[in-house]
Amino acid sequence: MRAFCRDCFWQGEQPARRCPACGSPRVVAHPELGELAIAHMDCDAFYASVEKRDRPELRDLPVIVGGGKRGVVTTCCYIARISGVRSAMPMFKALKACPQAVVVKPDFAKYRAESKRILGMAAELTPLIQNLSLDEAWMDLSGTERLHGAPPAITLARLQARIEAETGLTVSIGLAANKFLAKIASDLDKPRGFSVIGHEAKDFLANKPVRILPGVGPAMVATLEKAGFRTVGDLARVDVKVLAERWGAHGLRLHALAHGRDHRAVNPNEARKGISCETTFNEDLSRVSELEDRLAPLAERVARQARQGGVAGRVVTLKLRATDFRIVTRRRTLPVATQTAHTLFKVGRELLAKEADGRPWRLIGIGIADLIDAESATDDFFAGEEKKALASERSMDAIRARFGPDSVTSGRILRARVASDEE
Repeated sequence: MRAFCRDCFWQGEQPARRCPACGSPRVVAHPELGELAIAHMDCDAFYASVEKRDRPELRDLPVIVGGGKRGVVTTCCYIARISGVRSAMPMFKALKACPQAVVVKPDFAKYRAESKRILGMAAELTPLIQNLSLDEAWMDLSGTERLHGAPPAITLARLQARIEAETGLTVSIGLAANKFLAKIASDLDKPRGFSVIGHEAKDFLANKPVRILPGVGPAMVATLEKAGFRTVGDLARVDVKVLAERWGAHGLRLHALAHGRDHRAVNPNEARKGISCETTFNEDLSRVSELEDRLAPLAERVARQARQGGVAGRVVTLKLRATDFRIVTRRRTLPVATQTAHTLFKVGRELLAKEADGRPWRLIGIGIADLIDAESATDDFFAGEEKKALASERSMDAIRARFGPDSVTSGRILRARVASDEE
């Protein structure tokens, strides 16, 4: 099979502009189409698409999902992107670029439910699924041809059609020989795309900027460009010894990626890097008590997610954003891994005290990192305080599960909610 139709699933050896069976123009063609099995599935403008599905009156309007005027864009629909709106853009800039946009406050409970629904469909096809976030995942369909009666490409196209039919949401698929190329491919033809990268990977990557490579952030981009490596092709052409001598193991990986090689397996058990939550204020805050009031409910949300996920964190992270958008982060490694709001708030409060010197802040966030299985988190002899807090918070979880999420809370968190509502 070198070509197939995404509408009627016709398969053939010769590419065609239109499907010879149904006339659809949605024909995918590639010489290696029947051989490739690693895919990256990415939901299209996920949060915004969920909101548009649930509110049909928004269908033809630019939609931005995010905080208030002083917040940032969580995501936006493709109509808003035409005007230059992008994720993580300050809201005031987004509204300046697209003043007619409708701003919707994010509903993460709804997004998590839809994510679980979509990933559940994918899990029916293969156990080898590695989630990256709520809206994207890698899949390995190697050896599933006999099970599904079709090559992985056809199985993926059927999944794509099923998701759209049953949820009203769309996904884009990237199919390749490895995770790196599959992720790049999924972004080539959004929305509702299905793209393939095979043996042509090196030539395809040659003129792409180095920032396309995983693990190459802004600081590394600047370093590479200063050294004369502006494109992926620049890295591919240089001797591997040069990269290894300069950047060690990272240099070896850059050389492999530049040639389209990535030996990472799709690993369903790969540990999640962390859990975090943040909020942007409608007005700058500088008083310690006000910052602590915003920190407390965030600590509770992170702790609840950790308990629900059965993990605990060895590291607490505090995030602050100044009025000039400069970000300050602080970390502390704990003697005992935590999944309680008690410990999170206590440590976060101590980290905050060193930064809350009267300066105004526009955002605060807290999280945990270096996650481990929660079963072993409180085995330590010195975990007495954590165990006591955990028992209390699990009791509150049970009350919320029975009587609703707002049935029990702390006085500090209640005060924070009132303050937030008044802003």
